[in-house]
Amino acid sequence: MYPDDARGTAEAALAELEYAERLLGEAGNQLARVHAEQPEPRRSDDEGERPLLRALFTQLPVPVVLLDHEGYIRRINNAGAERLGSAPGYLTGKPFAHFVDLRRRAAMQSWLAAVLRGDGDADLESRLAQRGWAEDVHLSMTRLDLPTEAHPLVLVAMSPPMNGGEEEGPAPLEPEVEDQVVVLAARRLDVLTRMTRLLLRSAGPGGEGRPPALADAAELLADSYADWVIVDVCDLPSGPEAARRAAVAGPPDATPDQHREVAEAAPGDSGIPGEVLGRGQSLLFPLIEDEEVLGRASSGAPLLALLGAGSLLSVPLRGSRGVRGALTLIRRSNRGSFRLADLGVIEEIGEHIGLALPPRSAV
Repeated sequence: MYPDDARGTAEAALAELEYAERLLGEAGNQLARVHAEQPEPRRSDDEGERPLLRALFTQLPVPVVLLDHEGYIRRINNAGAERLGSAPGYLTGKPFAHFVDLRRRAAMQSWLAAVLRGDGDADLESRLAQRGWAEDVHLSMTRLDLPTEAHPLVLVAMSPPMNGGEEEGPAPLEPEVEDQVVVLAARRLDVLTRMTRLLLRSAGPGGEGRPPALADAAELLADSYADWVIVDVCDLPSGPEAARRAAVAGPPDATPDQHREVAEAAPGDSGIPGEVLGRGQSLLFPLIEDEEVLGRASSGAPLLALLGAGSLLSVPLRGSRGVRGALTLIRRSNRGSFRLADLGVIEEIGEHIGLALPPRSAV
């Protein structure tokens, strides 16, 4: 402020700082004496009970999960994590709806929204499904309003079903032997070999230009690798909107209505296989999150929910002139999920089928 008298100004400022330092030192000593004379403050009851309540929640024998206002898992105890088939650290932050079977997911989400709105507690029969198992369960939902939380939470307790577990959909399965790496690799190689033989046999001697046996190929995959298999084809240079459903194969216990709904659905009207046909890129859903990606049935219900789907993959049928169609495989929620190794095998099969397709519409 006084450039012509910088030396004098600096000396005055240093003097003021020395005085302030002395005052702060005296105040610090006084505070130290007062603090030494006071007894050690006792911990409040809340601070002492917090670890106790956390341990009680974690070790509670009843499966319990705490959801935030958007339905994501905020906390889960050991029994709840065991029921969902994973570790608490992995489950935290995941949407709870993703662990509910597609057939029951919409109902659970509606009840959860009602509880969050303050319409009272909810009790419902539901079905958990994840990574090769399915289990009927009774869910009890309670809203929690805490002063430390900006939004309400929901406490969900899981117990055995009250209706005896007679739930629609695929029956629960025991852990599959196919989880062994060697068995899985052998099964994939066997499927690829059988598919190659089938395509060669359908062509026959001098059978160039003859349409491959797409129905037989779909049945082979449905029998050995998936529950539902869908084959869609289109003529070049037509796009996804001109694709037609060429073959459908399902499990032995599938109903005629399920077969009809899948067969009559238009491929280009759904995200899958429409996206595969349009972009020529494979899609893998180890856990189906959007139940509408395969379109809707005539009743308006999501087609994947109607099939009890749990995992899905779709690959292009790539021929010498480009993408000629899409091959879509679906596993129900009581089977193990598709993995990257499965995607590689089905991509190879899809290319074999694409190369076997005739150059013009003879399929």
